[in-house]
Amino acid sequence: MAIDRSRCYSCKKGVAFGNNRSHANNATRRTWKPNLQVARVLDASGKIAKVKVCTRCLAAGKIKRAPRGVAAA
Repeated sequence: MAIDRSRCYSCKKGVAFGNNRSHANNATRRTWKPNLQVARVLDASGKIAKVKVCTRCLAAGKIKRAPRGVAAA
């Protein structure tokens, strides 16, 4: 499984798009990126995989981290 660059593994949160607005109301495009961290997790088949997870999901305990000292298969 490849690491998706800009999506949370748990909640699928991704990059949001919008405009910067100046005092003159000029619009320039901008992005909001989620705070993604790489985490080693146990997937459904019991294998260890490195995935990107947003910090909100990490704090809420929505993923099961892989134990330390166990090598990825």
